[in-house]
Amino acid sequence: MERSYDFLADAAPHEHGAPVKMWTRGVPVDEASKKQLANTASMPFIYKWLAVMPDVHFGKGSTIGSVIPTVGAIIPAAVGVDIGCGMMAVRTSLMAGDLPDTLLPLRSAIEQVVPHGRTVARGTRDKGSWHDLPEATSEAWDGLASGFDAIVAKHPKLAKANTAVHLGTLGTGNHFLEVCLDEVDRVWFMLHSGSRGVGNQIGSYFIEKAKEDMRRWYINLPDTDLAYFPEGTENFADYVEAVEWAQHFAMTNRQVMMRHAIDAARRVIEKPFEAHLEAVNCHHNYVAREHHFGKNVLVTRKGAVHAGEGVMGIIPGSMGAKSFIVRGRGNLESFCSCSHGAGRVMSRAEAKRRFTVADHMADTAGVECRKDEDVIDETPKAYKDIDAVMAAQADLVDIVHTLRQVVCVKG
Repeated sequence: MERSYDFLADAAPHEHGAPVKMWTRGVPVDEASKKQLANTASMPFIYKWLAVMPDVHFGKGSTIGSVIPTVGAIIPAAVGVDIGCGMMAVRTSLMAGDLPDTLLPLRSAIEQVVPHGRTVARGTRDKGSWHDLPEATSEAWDGLASGFDAIVAKHPKLAKANTAVHLGTLGTGNHFLEVCLDEVDRVWFMLHSGSRGVGNQIGSYFIEKAKEDMRRWYINLPDTDLAYFPEGTENFADYVEAVEWAQHFAMTNRQVMMRHAIDAARRVIEKPFEAHLEAVNCHHNYVAREHHFGKNVLVTRKGAVHAGEGVMGIIPGSMGAKSFIVRGRGNLESFCSCSHGAGRVMSRAEAKRRFTVADHMADTAGVECRKDEDVIDETPKAYKDIDAVMAAQADLVDIVHTLRQVVCVKG
């Protein structure tokens, strides 16, 4: 059978390197990303090979859209600072005809109960955080607080991170909350967020500690953001503890946010409805202990989703494109992974230079969402063609549902 991936020519096996297998046929991969992949593949603790998803694009240290299996070490910057970032989607009993004719009140109702965006002016509260914790947030934080206290006891500099005030909040950038319709016009709620401020603080803190270790041990790297913790060291153990806690925070964050969004929708939509008839909650920036090819390894998925056989996942498109609920095919060559979205085709700055509000309005026609200059960096044309991305990974996942947005909340 013909293989469905290609090898990166600049990262062929050598004394201290690993192959790079790329599921990128039919989608663009820029040269900077290829160089970054080759750098990561050169690390001596890569297990077998890197697996590269079709949404691959340049990131910090390692490319977004990478699956990085390692033995005996972990790279904090490969996990990143949005630890546990991922997706959640739930199907309701509603049909398209049950939604109000005008969708702005629905978007407004969700925006009122889910803090989003960010304000940093001195003396003002960040609009993307809670002032008074709702009951659901407070209860959820009770289950997380002792774990965080244990981390802070060893690393006091993390004590001032935003924790409970960010639990159940959306954030900025490419994070979103949507109301969608599937292929038979059933209504879904879908959102994208992670571990918020506390995950950023944990990620940034340990990335710097890894760099300090590299300098202390005189270890030269092709990129300083590939700094790592060797297994068996105190920093390795502390980082794994902290990153696992942040991933739990991220999963809980999505659950709380979804609960608030659905409660808000019930106040706007006249027809009573059930939610969670189908539900998926998956990370796509995280590290996990897994067993592959006869060995226990650490698998870092930086912008990739676990797609083990029968495992459900979510692959979103851009603000104006469709998204997919998928079922993993358990492809061993990809370390049972798939893409986490369409993937950017240009930087945020380039998107703002290239596109206008009029372009954005045309590309998001039919979606109740923000249509102003502050979201131009998230406009659909800043992303790869989601259909091409899905075609390139046809052997990694099966499409179960195809969703199209009708409401989109952005930070």
